[in-house]
Amino acid sequence: MRILAALFAVSLALQAPTQVMSHEFWIEPLAYQMELDGKVQGELVNGQEFAGSQLAFLPQRFERFTVASGMRQSDVENRLGARPALDIEALTEGLHAISYQSSLSTLNYAEWPKFVKFADHKDFADYEALHDARGLPRDGFKEGYWRFAKALVGVGHSEGRDFRTGLDTEFVALDNPYTADLTNGLRVQLYYLDDTLADSQVELFQKAPDGTVEITLHRTDADGIATLPVQAGYSYLVDHVVLREPSAELAAQAEIEWETLWAALTFGVPE
Repeated sequence: MRILAALFAVSLALQAPTQVMSHEFWIEPLAYQMELDGKVQGELVNGQEFAGSQLAFLPQRFERFTVASGMRQSDVENRLGARPALDIEALTEGLHAISYQSSLSTLNYAEWPKFVKFADHKDFADYEALHDARGLPRDGFKEGYWRFAKALVGVGHSEGRDFRTGLDTEFVALDNPYTADLTNGLRVQLYYLDDTLADSQVELFQKAPDGTVEITLHRTDADGIATLPVQAGYSYLVDHVVLREPSAELAAQAEIEWETLWAALTFGVPE
C-alpha cells in the first residue's frame, strides 16, 4: 500500500497543469537559519506573489540541484516523489547556497494579449518589434522556459559569501543576509551568462511573519547591482526573467518561438 501511495503521489505531481508552471518558481527553506546539527530543508514552490504549490523531488524535472558551502559542493539527493524536495545534512558551518536548474518546459500562447501582459510585467524591451521582425504569428506560438532558482541558508555562525554557482542567469548576494549590517539594504548583482545585466528590472517579494506579501520593483545599475530594502524578521524572493530568441536547434527540437530564463533568489533576514 505504501508503494501504491507513493506512485499515486508521483503521478499527481507529473500531471500538474502547464499553466501552473508559468508563474514564479523558487526554493523556500523551512528555516533560513539553523544550528550545525540541523538539516537543510526546503520546498520547491511554483506560484504567484510568494505563495504557491509545493513540488515533489522529481529528477526528470531538473538538470541540476546542488548545495555548496565554502569549498564543499554536493548534489541534492532524495527519494523519488519526496517532500520537502530539499532535505539534506548541512555540509559545514556557514552560508549555504542551494541551486536548481529545471528542465525545459513549454507554454502555448493562443492569444497575443496574454503574451503582452506577461512581457510588460517582466519589462521585456522591444519584444513586439522583435516578434514581428521575425515573422512570428501574433496568435498560436510557443515559449520554452527554464527555472534557475537559488536559496541562501545560514548554518551555525552563518558566515561566508555568496558566489556564482554556474546558473545561466543568477543573482549573487553581495551582502550576507545573516551576518551583514543591512541598514542601507542588501545588494544583489544580476548575471546573464558571462555578463552582468545593467538597467534591468528586479522584482522583490517581501513576506512578513504573518504571511503578508508586499511586491516592489527595482532596477540594476551600470554594474548590474540593485540595492534592495529589507527588514528584520522577513523573508524575500528576488526575481528577474530574460527573454531571448532560441537557437535554431532548440527551436526545432522543442518547437518554440521564444525562450525565457527565470532567475530567483530566496533568503531571510534574522530578527
